Amino acid sequence: MVQVDESRSGYAGSQVDLGCQFINSDPPVKISQVTWQKFVNGSKQNVAIANPALGVSVLPPFKERVRFKNPMVRRPTPSLEDTTITFFALRLSDEAAYICEYTTFPAGNRENTVNLTVYARPMIQMSLSTPAIVAVQTNQKMTVATCVSANGKPPGVISWDTGLDGEENSQEIRNPDGTFTVRSDYIMVPTKQMHQRKLTCVTTYHNEKYSDSVTLNIQYEPDVTIEGYDGNWYLNRDSVQLVCQADANPPVSLYQWRFLNGSIPDNVEVRDNLLLFKGAVTYDLAGTYLCDATNSIGTRSAAVEVNVTEFPSFPHEISQGHQGLGAAIGMVALGSSLLVVAVTLLGVLFHRRQRTFKGDYSTKKHVLGSSSYRKGGSLPPYPALPQVLICPEEDDDVKKAQMYGRPISLTEDIHELQDSRGGSEQMNRSFSVESEVEGCGYGEQCFAFYDENELEMSVDMVPQMDGSVISKEEWYV
Repeated sequence: MVQVDESRSGYAGSQVDLGCQFINSDPPVKISQVTWQKFVNGSKQNVAIANPALGVSVLPPFKERVRFKNPMVRRPTPSLEDTTITFFALRLSDEAAYICEYTTFPAGNRENTVNLTVYARPMIQMSLSTPAIVAVQTNQKMTVATCVSANGKPPGVISWDTGLDGEENSQEIRNPDGTFTVRSDYIMVPTKQMHQRKLTCVTTYHNEKYSDSVTLNIQYEPDVTIEGYDGNWYLNRDSVQLVCQADANPPVSLYQWRFLNGSIPDNVEVRDNLLLFKGAVTYDLAGTYLCDATNSIGTRSAAVEVNVTEFPSFPHEISQGHQGLGAAIGMVALGSSLLVVAVTLLGVLFHRRQRTFKGDYSTKKHVLGSSSYRKGGSLPPYPALPQVLICPEEDDDVKKAQMYGRPISLTEDIHELQDSRGGSEQMNRSFSVESEVEGCGYGEQCFAFYDENELEMSVDMVPQMDGSVISKEEWYV
């Protein structure tokens, strides 16, 4: 039997082997001749022949490009079991089916077929539609770049890699030699924002990718602005100027200054795109200044209106650096002030807490405000007079002694207390709350009894360890 590869492929211009081996029988048969043929459109064309007696022969048009790979075939006593042939400088026209035929005795002819496919790598080319693309004022689209995959087999697939807002238009052409040419145009509205942007064409061919890039050169009219006027031109200010700035492609070739309020003042010097004001600022400099910038694409203008005031609207001499330093110093001073205030407040609060009474503010501190006792839940017929004032603990006994004339005990006989008082009956019956309050300092505790009956009720009061008293019949919640 004859054993060959089912298919082989190669690129135009390269070389490729078409293998063919004869698997002999046992006992072996005699090989009389081996013939390679090209099968095209139903007809056979001889390519190469190997004969044990006559030698090797390669026929035109393959004579210079085809040979038997195994050198044993070319010997005077050849070995024809392996008759692989090699194609050099492969051509597109070589694509066909090739038959390897063995003539044997006594078994007759044996053959097999291998298919050869020839590929052609395309030529990738990318170019701008024109070297310089002019930006248009309307929304008219135009082709800015073209990508071509020429003479490829199979045809290439073109795509665009870009962040620009555009669209592509592709067409495919079949060439006479069986190759294909693919052309793709990138279409968009050219604007100045697209200047110097990159546009990349990616061609995919036979699982391979090729890319090529161009940088857009968009030409546009000048985009003009005037700088230098800060809104604070005042009398006698010096070192002022106006600068005409223009963004243009190609660059601006001509700058022209105009003064819409008349002719440019004599003390103003024109230096291309610079308007230099010599000397101090006067009212004559006020008005509208206009700058015309021209390049090969067109002319654009910008204007600025200058107002001159008698006094500066803000300190012009203070630089931004000094202003920043002043702001920093102000922040530090503010922070220091806040810190001092916070420390002072904490000190005051701490001092007041030291002076504040730290006793137990429970119901046992209350002194009844009427001559009768009440149970919890009942309301007095009128607001009771304040019975408890605040006094320092260390002066408590002294105050009480001053009020009663001597140290007393709540358990002493009330009549003895009344007798020791003497003086006016009215004064014995009542102590003025106001007078006693005047005798006590702020925050001191004093007892002021204003009713004789109520004073007598004190016998039912029980002294406590902390110096306070509570009623025997007082209700606790």
